[in-house]
Amino acid sequence: MLLQLEGIFKWVNTGGRRIFLLKDIDLEVEEGEFISIMGPSGSGKSTLLNVIGMLDGFNEGEYNFLNEPVHQLKEKHRANLYKEYIGFVFQAYHLIDDLTVYENIETPLLYKKMKSSERKALVADMLDRFNIVGKKDLFPSQLSGGQQQLVGIARALISKPKLILADEPTGNLNSKQSLEIMELFKQLNEEGVTIIQATHSETNASYGKRIIHLLDGARDDYNK
Repeated sequence: MLLQLEGIFKWVNTGGRRIFLLKDIDLEVEEGEFISIMGPSGSGKSTLLNVIGMLDGFNEGEYNFLNEPVHQLKEKHRANLYKEYIGFVFQAYHLIDDLTVYENIETPLLYKKMKSSERKALVADMLDRFNIVGKKDLFPSQLSGGQQQLVGIARALISKPKLILADEPTGNLNSKQSLEIMELFKQLNEEGVTIIQATHSETNASYGKRIIHLLDGARDDYNK
């Protein structure tokens, strides 16, 4: 089992009342799965991804990741867990504007105790794999949306995570670029990477081997 959420609640208090962002979420994910999370805007897709990615806390419930009780861990231990095992791909790319493609891809490795020659070899592999060797000295603003997203995925993959979390990964791309990115995810999944994506797109969702529907922060699969 890669991860397990049990009875997860997350809320904010506004004007004396409690607004639920996540409501009693149970989820089990095995290694090697490809899961799509669907639901309208505001249904809790991004919040759920952020909780799974340990970027957001939660108010109630239990979360186990590789048998580690995330809900009981200190911040530093939690940060080490997600840096080691989780890669993020965002709709807005989140590349660092004043770093080159090469430097953006290398960023996650700088947190690891790794020789510079090792880092160079890993970045070279990624540039090669994504056919962006010729772009390595360019800055994000010099790339198309599709190229920026490829760099984002290369950066997410470079530390060989067990889990990729993708939040609307093709939201800013045209249909041809979207197809390329989704085919790439499919290939990565076939190589053993677990993927959980949040998406509005039925087409993208269909790449998942399992689809989870959210509505108002709660799972809405049971009537599908």
